[in-house]
Amino acid sequence: MNRNVWLLSLCQALLMTGNILLVSVVGLVGKSLAPSSGMITLPVAVQFLGMMCATVPASLIMGKVGRKVGFSIGNVAGILGSVVASFALFNQSFYWFNLGTYLIGIGIGFGTLYRFAAIELSDVKFRDRAISISMAGGVLAAVLGPNLAVYSKGFIEGGLYIGAFCALVLLNIAALILLQTIKFPKPKPSSDQTPPDSMHKILRAPNFLIAVTGAMVAYAVMNILMTATPLAMLGCGFNFKQAAGVIEWHVLGMFIPSFFTGRLIEYLGSKLVMLLGGILFIGCIAVNHHGQSIVHFQMALVLLGIGWNFMFIGATSLFSQSYSQANKTKAQAFNELFVFTCVAITALVSGWLESTIGWENMNILVLPVVLLVMIFLLRSIINTRRTHALV
Repeated sequence: MNRNVWLLSLCQALLMTGNILLVSVVGLVGKSLAPSSGMITLPVAVQFLGMMCATVPASLIMGKVGRKVGFSIGNVAGILGSVVASFALFNQSFYWFNLGTYLIGIGIGFGTLYRFAAIELSDVKFRDRAISISMAGGVLAAVLGPNLAVYSKGFIEGGLYIGAFCALVLLNIAALILLQTIKFPKPKPSSDQTPPDSMHKILRAPNFLIAVTGAMVAYAVMNILMTATPLAMLGCGFNFKQAAGVIEWHVLGMFIPSFFTGRLIEYLGSKLVMLLGGILFIGCIAVNHHGQSIVHFQMALVLLGIGWNFMFIGATSLFSQSYSQANKTKAQAFNELFVFTCVAITALVSGWLESTIGWENMNILVLPVVLLVMIFLLRSIINTRRTHALV
């Protein structure tokens, strides 16, 4: 795999480190600042709303001016949002904090396109491995993110979580500098580009909708359970450091498989790997329903992480084969918009569900969604094999 893909993986690692840092602290900040229990995860939801709002503009901007400029804009938004969030914590302002997380979300929205940039930086035959490697930077993030969340609490005297957002500023600056060393393909002049098809025609392409649906479910299930886990753990009497440690195990589960998921996709195919992800999600739900010890939380979130990895990377691989080069910008914008709209909604309801129906019932609630996407995948696999058998 070439140097640029590995550098991109490092940029992804810095982005994910910031994301994990946010997961570890934003829900807890919301709990201390929110005017009501139903608004505890509003800062998380607003962050994902920023991601959702950025996805279409990010794709269009990068289609015009290139990946490097687009990703740099995202880092600048992340820096600005982190500064605003720090200001909000100094002043104990819940609403300014939401503005900060919204801007951070915009920055992350640009960064979600790293995996597509990795495809463009690699040979076609290494496409699946490039997607995996671009996500493998999360292993570094799994170690740095939770530890930064714990140790940054002491950075600023009297400011419990301000240090976390100061660290987030530094992570965005480091990624911004690193981006300038990567050689991205230059965007083609609009006069040289083939006009894209209508969105209706793009949607009808084989595997397009099942790939988008798989990515949506992968992120939604992972997000709703991961966001609520620190809250559920604190409710069970565990402390912040223990909750951050469980998140660390979860993120290791999310990204360590990335070193071999690409090869697994080459061997089994995208849809079977996505199906394996669904089975692991069911395992996570079963463990969470069984008990609430530290071992249960750790085991469940590791299964949740690996399940997300298989389903999301499998969906990304399948998606990358479902559109032509001329339709790249529109297709990617559509995918990111729907995936992160789903993520924003699940983040918004996660805290409310945990506080109203309880942790165990939350897990049961997501089970039908997992089963539904698995049924779609099984039908698609069976239909594809029947078609090949007839040929």
